[in-house]
Amino acid sequence: MFQTSCVFMEVSLMFLASLAKPIDDNLKKLVDEIETQSSSLSVLAARQFRYSLRQTPVEINIKEPRQFNVLEEFIIRAAIEFQPPPTEDELASVLGLDSIFIQTTTATLRKLQTLSTTSPLTVTSEGRLFYEKGSVPQPPYPVQLNAITDPLSDKITFQSEPLNETVINLPDLADFITIDHTITDIYLLPLEEIQKSIQASGLALHVPEEGKIVTSCKVIASTEKIWKKISLFVIFDALEDKLNIQIRNGKQILESASNLLEVLHAEGKISLQALCKLSTENINFEREAILKQTNTEIEARLENIRQKALKTATKAGEKVDNSTVVGEAVQLRDGQISQAFSEVLNSAKNQVLIYSPWVNQAVVNEKFITLLQKLANRGVWILIGHGISRRQEDEDKPISPEVEKKLRAIKTPDGLPSVQVFWLGDSHVKEVIVDQKIHLCGSHNWLSYRGDYLPRGESVYKVTIPDQVQEAYEFLANRFQNHAQKLWKNALENRDFQLAVESLCVWGALGIEDIALKEIQQNNWLELLPVWLNVALQGLRSKNIQADSAIFKTALLLLSQVSIEEAFIESLQQGWRKVIRAIATNNPQTALNLLSDEVWAQFLRLNIAQESDSSTDFILYRG
Repeated sequence: MFQTSCVFMEVSLMFLASLAKPIDDNLKKLVDEIETQSSSLSVLAARQFRYSLRQTPVEINIKEPRQFNVLEEFIIRAAIEFQPPPTEDELASVLGLDSIFIQTTTATLRKLQTLSTTSPLTVTSEGRLFYEKGSVPQPPYPVQLNAITDPLSDKITFQSEPLNETVINLPDLADFITIDHTITDIYLLPLEEIQKSIQASGLALHVPEEGKIVTSCKVIASTEKIWKKISLFVIFDALEDKLNIQIRNGKQILESASNLLEVLHAEGKISLQALCKLSTENINFEREAILKQTNTEIEARLENIRQKALKTATKAGEKVDNSTVVGEAVQLRDGQISQAFSEVLNSAKNQVLIYSPWVNQAVVNEKFITLLQKLANRGVWILIGHGISRRQEDEDKPISPEVEKKLRAIKTPDGLPSVQVFWLGDSHVKEVIVDQKIHLCGSHNWLSYRGDYLPRGESVYKVTIPDQVQEAYEFLANRFQNHAQKLWKNALENRDFQLAVESLCVWGALGIEDIALKEIQQNNWLELLPVWLNVALQGLRSKNIQADSAIFKTALLLLSQVSIEEAFIESLQQGWRKVIRAIATNNPQTALNLLSDEVWAQFLRLNIAQESDSSTDFILYRG
């Protein structure tokens, strides 16, 4: 009774603490989205503030080029090539012209700052730049802009339209955080810095390679203060065991501002207690509760499996073998484990998920590689997560590059990596899930041995109870999905094609090819369409994707956005031929239904099919 009361009090305290989280009402929806995106993230506080920008109206002058005439070209060329440089009179004598013609032209070139003001004729650095492009500058013209100084991002940006002054009734961030204004006033900035800031602002006003140059900048009105609304989030990451501070403008994370606040917090220059009524005690309490809850969930799931396995063993008269009846949990020991592992892997039809804290060559040998390649050949995806430490650099037994290379060399019949192996970390869980139907879990390190193969008293549970398997699958698949999202984010930021391929393969392995296609479409990365088609082929091969899936119609709609001149057109052609014919192998009518008049027109335009083909001939062709 006492124990029950203590548990009740502990749960009650956790519940009250959760209620007491300082989260503004209008941020609760966004908080839910953040926590839903990743089970490892918990928002401890979310508050809104205002802070001030400085807006300064400025006027810049811009020079643009025009093609020089014959006389201008000759004068500039003579000033560059003649040694010593000539005077106007000397040049007039060489050309046999009245010196007045030369003087009039050089006066124009001096006004345009192409020639220096002194004699003899000397070309300015700006004049050389224009001359190399076959032009001279036109007289400058003015453009009015607004210089926006942002103390949080510590930079100046320029924009054409001014920010509107609005009244924001929120706490001023400056009352809680001292931000050093290290940005030089706009009128003190050198021209070169202003030119760089205008370029970084995305304004096509300073484009030196086209001869378009900002030549000056002056302040034309007084600076005014503009208030801006931002949101501050304090987020605990259970996987990293780390507290993160985020500044957001709506849903957009302001990276530089977030980094600044994290640095100030690490240096003890800001107080989360003052900012959002979040004390160190509350942070530590929440941290312990979250970590304990995460571990408790895993332990509770495993304990449930143990109890069901015990019932199975009791019904069998305490005799445990390595055969299972569908819907049961059976305990395996020592020598039974390796055999069951091999049998379960061999039974895979479309998907294998493995989490093993360590991976070494004792298991990942030629026999194991051959087995995985055999699975890949028949359409099976394999996802392998590893790592036990909270940080990858802290792993005392990291996977060797040689082993990782061997695993990544396993390809689908279409050349995609069938095995994705990556560090996830912070887990003692040792699990194998095959086709979302069979779950192996226990004390056995699936992909590593400690130098021996002798029995060590290990036990593993082989589970085929649907809800138990599904619960384990959702937990592990969620970790792989989070990893894929991080890969995709990095791929987008760096336009890294290889990282994007890895993301698509993980999504394919998880059976969420629709998400992969949606990301390609939303980010206009059509170069990835051939990769997606090969991912889909693997799904068709394993029958994990149905031939009549709506994703194929969605993918076909994107053909109208593709040009026949694209560098990837050949691989796109091959991909669609293979996909349509793979569908037609068992479902010819489904394939024909996909080839509507509009789709067939696109197939002909992009040379996926030939003018001499009919749609019927096309799907039956096996060449």
